[in-house]
Amino acid sequence: MNAKPPVKERTEEMGSSMSADEQAAIRMVANDLHRLNQSVMKAVEAGVSVELIRSARHHAGNGNWGDLLTPIIVKQDR
Repeated sequence: MNAKPPVKERTEEMGSSMSADEQAAIRMVANDLHRLNQSVMKAVEAGVSVELIRSARHHAGNGNWGDLLTPIIVKQDR
């Protein structure tokens, strides 16, 4: 049985095979995702529940795709 290398090593290997533009785009997604996670935590602390769902899938026409998200916000009555 072939075990996959740990995630960090696989990620570094994938990154080294990407162009500079691809790496910059992935860094932008990672940074924006970090900010999104911080915003979700702030909203939860402020008193709402947040669920992120896929609202659509963007296709580039060349086989690449990405999920687009929409938040579902729930406020509990107290």
